[in-house]
Amino acid sequence: MLIKAAVIYEKGNEFSIEDVELAEPKYNEVLVKIIATGVCHTDAVVRDQLIPTPLPIVLGHEGAGIIEKLGHGVTGFEVGDHVAISFSSCGCCNNCLEGHVYLCENFNELNFGGIMNDKTTRLSKDNKDISTLFGQSSFATYSVVNVRNITKVDKDVDLRLVGPLGCGVQTGAGTVLNRLKPEFGSSIVVFGCGSVGFSAIMAAKLTGCSKIIAVGRNAEKLELAKELGATHVVNSKEVTDVVAEIKKITNGGANYSVETTGIPEIVNQSLYALRALGTCAILGVSGDVNINVFNALMGEGKSMIGVIEGDSVPQVFIPKMIQYYK
Repeated sequence: MLIKAAVIYEKGNEFSIEDVELAEPKYNEVLVKIIATGVCHTDAVVRDQLIPTPLPIVLGHEGAGIIEKLGHGVTGFEVGDHVAISFSSCGCCNNCLEGHVYLCENFNELNFGGIMNDKTTRLSKDNKDISTLFGQSSFATYSVVNVRNITKVDKDVDLRLVGPLGCGVQTGAGTVLNRLKPEFGSSIVVFGCGSVGFSAIMAAKLTGCSKIIAVGRNAEKLELAKELGATHVVNSKEVTDVVAEIKKITNGGANYSVETTGIPEIVNQSLYALRALGTCAILGVSGDVNINVFNALMGEGKSMIGVIEGDSVPQVFIPKMIQYYK
C-alpha cells in the first residue's frame, strides 16, 4: 500500500515527506494506522548518523495507533485494538528468554540495522528498499510491526499521550521503578530536565522519595520539574558548585542519581553528588569520560550502572505507566 512517510536520504538531511510503498504484514506482524508518535533524541542521533544505520531510512520509534490488519499467525490482538509500539527484540536469545528483552543480543541489528525480525524490509520506493527504525518507523501514516513490538492499551487513553511511553518515558520511569527501586524516604537527584529526566522525577515521586532534586539549566523546565514532583531544583547556570549544593540539600549526598545528558562533566557530578554506597544510573549516551575511579566511585563503595529502556518489558511496564497516569 502507498503511505506518506518522512524519509532521510543522507546524513543530517532534512526530512522529505513523500509517498513510499509499505508491504503487507507477514507472519506475526500487524498493520498499524499511526495516530501519533513521540520524537526522541535517538531519532536525531540516527539522522546525524552518530548511531550508524543504513540509509535511506524512515525514523520514528515511539509510535501509537490502531491495528487495521493482522498477519498470519497473530494471536492476542484484534483489528481495532489501540497499541503502543516499542523496541524490537528477537525473543530467542538468552537475554530475551531470561526476561531481559531490553538487552536482546540482537538489539542493535533489529533496532538500528534497518530490518525487521525476519531480516527483510517492509518499506520501499521505486523498487529500492528503505530502512526501518526500531522495527516500526512511526514517522509515517502506517507501520507494519512485529507483535513483539506492540502493547495493547486502554481505548479511553488519548493515543497522543501513549507514543512516548514506548521509549523516552519508560526509560526514565523504568530506571527508577524497575532498576533503582529507591527505598521510601531516600533521596535522588536527576541530571537533565528533558522527557527522560521528567519521567524519572515522576517515578521517584511514586516511590515516596523524601528529596527529589532536579538539576538543569532552563528555569522554565526547572519550574515544570517542581510541578512533576521535584522537591528541590538546582540551576547549574546559577550555582557555582552543583555537587556542593546537592550535598547541602541532602545532608551529605543523595542515595541515587540519574544522569540523562551524556555530558562528561555532568557524568562526574552524578557520581560525586552521591553519598557512600550510593548508586548512579547512566541513561545519556556518553563518549569517553575521565573518571577518578577511587575518588568518584570505589573509595566510598558507590555503584555506577548503565540502563537501557528502563529495564522494561514494554508489555508489562507500559500498562503500569498508564495505570499510574490514571
